[in-house]
Amino acid sequence: MSITMTLLVGLTVIFVLYTLYILITVALKGCPHEEAEAPPPPAAPRAEEAKPEPVEAPAAEAERPSPQEVRKVKQLRDPETGEMAAVPTHYRFAKRWIKEAMVKEGLLDRIYKNTELQDEAVDRKVREALEKFKALEKYWA
Repeated sequence: MSITMTLLVGLTVIFVLYTLYILITVALKGCPHEEAEAPPPPAAPRAEEAKPEPVEAPAAEAERPSPQEVRKVKQLRDPETGEMAAVPTHYRFAKRWIKEAMVKEGLLDRIYKNTELQDEAVDRKVREALEKFKALEKYWA
């Protein structure tokens, strides 16, 4: 083999390895363009500028979004970190923060492993909890 052929084979191997590295990185971490940057936290008001916040009436909590509104939601946002995620079609595809939020909201008693979802009763419970979670407006993007 000549030097040019060896060089060409070497460059091809490096290109293939780099392409595989990029594909694996994107698959594991998600595309960076899909997630919006978290907005900076709002500045705390000074003591003299602080105004009392109005108290919401309990009737406002009773209002639930219509099923049509819930179906229109395409992305969810973590209110604590601002991380965005697509609405999962199934629990096993949900991001970790969504699973933690479902436990925090009392919809599930714990985070389930994918192997536990093979039980029909657990799978039904998790699907119902996911549907209830999608209806929580504070997580809508």
